[in-house]
Amino acid sequence: MTRSTRPTVTIVVPARNEARNLERVLPELPDVHEVVLVDGDSVDDTVATARRLLPGIRVVRQTRRGKGNALACGFLAATGDVIVMFDADGSADPAEIPAFLAALTAGADFAKGTRYGAAGGSEDITPLRSLGNAGLNGMSNVLFGTRFSDLCYGYNAFWRDIVPVLDLPAIERVAPAGGMLWGDGFEIETVISCRVIAAGLTITEVPSVERRRIHGESNLRTFSDGFRVLKTLLAERRRATLLGRARRAGITTLRPHLPTPRFDLAEDRAS
Repeated sequence: MTRSTRPTVTIVVPARNEARNLERVLPELPDVHEVVLVDGDSVDDTVATARRLLPGIRVVRQTRRGKGNALACGFLAATGDVIVMFDADGSADPAEIPAFLAALTAGADFAKGTRYGAAGGSEDITPLRSLGNAGLNGMSNVLFGTRFSDLCYGYNAFWRDIVPVLDLPAIERVAPAGGMLWGDGFEIETVISCRVIAAGLTITEVPSVERRRIHGESNLRTFSDGFRVLKTLLAERRRATLLGRARRAGITTLRPHLPTPRFDLAEDRAS
């Protein structure tokens, strides 16, 4: 596979009611091939604000709810060689995008942001969340035989040609009443990381400083979302095991049945 040394870039920005933050975030973005805003049924001026600030922005409506579904819709809409996952709340620093691109053009399939490496950090994470992240990160390293430092961080970039490997829920599927499909919620970063690891792709960690959210409050819930990540790790380890057995048996079309947790409606109302 030949990849460009000067790749075109798509920045995918999932957003729901983030008009005030987009006023600050969008003008900071570098000049790239395209910016795709994935709107989650916003009731404020999110879409109008985005179009005013970036007249050339592409707006995609997500098909279900949750950050995972928003990203899946954005990934499929992207046309750049590289996709950058970029939050709308101001926590991601656009000045770091060249470092992600450098990791990819140097040979990585996936550039994973880390707040815990040299030159990394966070202005927003609480001690409790940091402790939980450390525990979940340690478990993922044990389960998958890796040595990564920041499992749950959502600032990542990757070559668009690996999207099929992620095997995210088809965007046209309908979620069960009061529920979400596996991978539609905040577990999405864990799902993506686990599937990239299971596929044997090359991952490079990129130091990143998480900035403080500009306006509003995060939809992330420390305990409920942490438990969801834990369930995701166990399910993805089982999936990786089944895929490994299939490959050794020469089977290339296996889609193993994955355990699908039932997410409580109240738990996910804000996702």
